[in-house]
Amino acid sequence: QVQLVESGGGLVQAGDSLRLSCAASGRSFSQYAMGWFRQPPGKERELIAVISWSGRTTDYADSVKGRFTISRDNAKNTVYLQMNSLKPEDTAVYYCAGTPIATISRKMHEYDYWGQGTQVTVSS
Repeated sequence: QVQLVESGGGLVQAGDSLRLSCAASGRSFSQYAMGWFRQPPGKERELIAVISWSGRTTDYADSVKGRFTISRDNAKNTVYLQMNSLKPEDTAVYYCAGTPIATISRKMHEYDYWGQGTQVTVSS
């Protein structure tokens, strides 16, 4: 069992940066691949970044590639999402999620554990 708590969201201006954190409790964190998802207002939840259990493999949605970086510190049971050059279209509730699949997973239904979400609002 893994519990996830996101933090670091807020209101920023276009071009600013934010770093989201996702703290995990549970002894199996290092065995889980992790992902960051977001749900813009009125839209479906979408996958934006994934990372393998080791951190050696990552992948990104085209919409954030080159601007966002996912990383993890298994010693701290934490996964991060560094977001640079933020745009108004990045406004969404951001969720972290974990899957027992050790390599990366791009399939939302494979993620068993979810945080409560953190709001990111980017003003123009």
